[in-house]
Amino acid sequence: MNEEVIRIEGIRKIYTIGKEEVRALDGVDLSINRNEYVAIMGPSGSGKSTMMNILGCLDTPTSGTYILNGTDVSCMGDNELADVRGKEIGFVFQSFNLLPRYSSLENVELPLIYRGVPKAERDELGRKALENVGLADRMEHKPNELSGGQRQRVAVARALINHPSIILADEPTGNLDTKTSIDIMRLFEEIYRSGNTIIVVTHEEDIAQHARRIIRLRDGKIESDSPNPHPAMESLEIQQVLK
Repeated sequence: MNEEVIRIEGIRKIYTIGKEEVRALDGVDLSINRNEYVAIMGPSGSGKSTMMNILGCLDTPTSGTYILNGTDVSCMGDNELADVRGKEIGFVFQSFNLLPRYSSLENVELPLIYRGVPKAERDELGRKALENVGLADRMEHKPNELSGGQRQRVAVARALINHPSIILADEPTGNLDTKTSIDIMRLFEEIYRSGNTIIVVTHEEDIAQHARRIIRLRDGKIESDSPNPHPAMESLEIQQVLK
């Protein structure tokens, strides 16, 4: 039986701009199970950024219910939401969001500091996380000493450090060249195959094609929600075998 990690019902988000109401999300229902790999797509103004903010507990809906890993987070205050984010969600952003004066190891350890984990344990967990993303030799390097792909790998290691319920990636390859983008999506594939739940918010069709399920938004509603029968990484692996 599939274990549900996200369920949203009747989610609406309404912004008031002057005298006008903008329905960024308009009655969205969605369920995501553990160890799914989902892409959320849509044109500008479709509601995908609002959806990401709500799924990531960065914002609350105007109405509707959001159950994350068995807990209703729909009406939580800022402090409660911050606690949920720290425990349940690993973020990967387009701009990496690394602290420039901190080393790779220190950046990865930040979520553990907020949790009050002792330094010796933090160092052990942080080193293992960086080794897992192929950066064993870059632990003491600061962000300006790393390539774009390496910075995103640090961000991925940081996202995984707390063993979150979901990895939420916002345009994770937006600042990377094509080859580096493929490397990062290969890393996401490894993370997915190891049992993690991944949600990628993107406007890039080729990035969405790595997911196993693609949800398309338009005008604040789900336009389509369908499985992806031919994920890009599987197709790439088949091509490499045939060569």
